[in-house]
Amino acid sequence: MEQTDFNHLTWFRIVAEERSFTRAAARIGVAQSTLSHTIKQLEARMGIRLLTRTTRNVATTPAGERLLQTITPRMAEIEDEIAALMAFRDKPSGSIRLTLSDHALESVVWPKLKPVLKDYPDISVELVIDNTFRNIVEEGFDAGVRLGESVEKDMIAVRIGPDWRLVAVASPGYFAEHGVPTHPQDLVRHVCINMRQETSGGLYAWEFGKDGKELRVRVDGQLAFNNSYAQIDAAANGYGIAYVPENIVERQVGSGSLVQVLDDWSPFFDGYFLYYPSRRQNLPAFKVIVDALRHRPRSEP
Repeated sequence: MEQTDFNHLTWFRIVAEERSFTRAAARIGVAQSTLSHTIKQLEARMGIRLLTRTTRNVATTPAGERLLQTITPRMAEIEDEIAALMAFRDKPSGSIRLTLSDHALESVVWPKLKPVLKDYPDISVELVIDNTFRNIVEEGFDAGVRLGESVEKDMIAVRIGPDWRLVAVASPGYFAEHGVPTHPQDLVRHVCINMRQETSGGLYAWEFGKDGKELRVRVDGQLAFNNSYAQIDAAANGYGIAYVPENIVERQVGSGSLVQVLDDWSPFFDGYFLYYPSRRQNLPAFKVIVDALRHRPRSEP
């Protein structure tokens, strides 16, 4: 068989990860037609179908999935070795790819990276916004950001933010019309703005706690989102009660456009952690990112 071009294998891996020729072509920086032709050539040389194409998406065949599982860790090792060699340069360089939620990006990651990256022009960072739990090794990410309680035990975890909590808020007009809940169970009689959990596909059951008692309430309403910022906007416009991160709704509560309730029932969660496999930690560019994101309590310099 003709020798396989390793660039073609890399392109196949990216198509499999993105499940789309359009997104993969944009990520690689080539025309979609070029990418499609290259994958067809790879399949012809190997004599097997690697991808199943439909009008909506792209999926790996059993043979394609086996190839993907074979080449992904090996390519990661090669990329790590190349990045390690780059340490001999004057400045850290390389590409870092992270998966994280919109809230983690806005409240923790981007504010910390913004002042640092200008000092390291040879470091490229790709931030993929996704509220689902991704397999960072299989999907080609260098690291991910999750709440501490969700980090897998076989990963290295570095705290990058303080603990935070969700708070229940709604517009003054909503409470004037529907009344103010004084206990979490009162929410079942209110119009609430739900959050869709993309990983499980279900709606988030609101978590409360007080005096050692934990309580989960399933609420109902006209709207459901998978984005906290959209929930805040809907709440401010009178569509119901939202349960959102406190730190991104402080301005609206301070101005009076939203009113916070059930404050003593809102518990704190473990803050955000950067998690990654151990093989990443010795790469100079990655060290820069970890150090920039590391949480330092106010008492530390």
